[in-house]
Amino acid sequence: MKIAVSSYSYNQYISRGEMTQLDALRKAAEQGFEGIEFIDLRPENKKAPTLEEQLDYAKVLREEAQRLGVTIVAYLVGANLYTGSSDTDEKEVERVCRQVDVAKALGTSVMRHDVCRTEKFPFGTVSFEHMLPTIADNVRKITEYAQTLGIRTCSENHGYIAQDSDRVEKLYNTVAHENYGLLTDMGNFACVDECSVTAVSRLAPYAIHAHAKDFHILPFGTPEKEGQKSFLSRGCNRLVGCALGDGDIPVEQCVAILKRAGYDGWISIEFEGNGDCIEEIAKGYERLKGYIG
Repeated sequence: MKIAVSSYSYNQYISRGEMTQLDALRKAAEQGFEGIEFIDLRPENKKAPTLEEQLDYAKVLREEAQRLGVTIVAYLVGANLYTGSSDTDEKEVERVCRQVDVAKALGTSVMRHDVCRTEKFPFGTVSFEHMLPTIADNVRKITEYAQTLGIRTCSENHGYIAQDSDRVEKLYNTVAHENYGLLTDMGNFACVDECSVTAVSRLAPYAIHAHAKDFHILPFGTPEKEGQKSFLSRGCNRLVGCALGDGDIPVEQCVAILKRAGYDGWISIEFEGNGDCIEEIAKGYERLKGYIG
């Protein structure tokens, strides 16, 4: 296994305009990372860049990564592949396919995209099981296109709906395409109050990419501290991001589970806590190296 870092981990600085994704790449190299993943390219922190701007920026990042000796291990984008409208879904599939072009320009071989955002629609509530056939069909269209460019696609346990390990496994099995796999995020299962050990054990065989993340899990009713960044799980427990090894996610055991399942790919550190991200990333990096052995 090799260790990478997500550009999202530097979001404290990026969101304040003190760092760009290009700066994050340089900082990652400075901190000793062999790899980096990027999320939704935003040249010069532009909020709504055009596809052409993203493609140009991808080339800049790729060239700088090559100069620094850092591998761009994955590209991550948001997506919503079920809206209740076939026309809208078709447009979204086309948009995500254009993001595959960005992944190609970055020089990466893996792209993660989300699959759905809500079960609440103007026309009523729709269950994951009901959405699943449509989502899977749209995922298949994207991965078939990506395969022509030599890029594997994957989805993550992400977004409360397609996040439980049983739902993610069902999605994987319904898509049933050789070019499609899973991004297993060992911390995200806490967002749906699921045991990471059980969940990672279930999904490890299908993983083509992985995230290492840690949270303090505070029980229902714990008040949010002033100035502390936190959010609620689906079951209303409070989650507070932290450096790897400081929280309640059994990261070391999850790494062992992935290893036992034969996973030998990249593990990206994804930090979203309250401490200084550069210091917390460095702390997690040293611990993750020890976990991997």
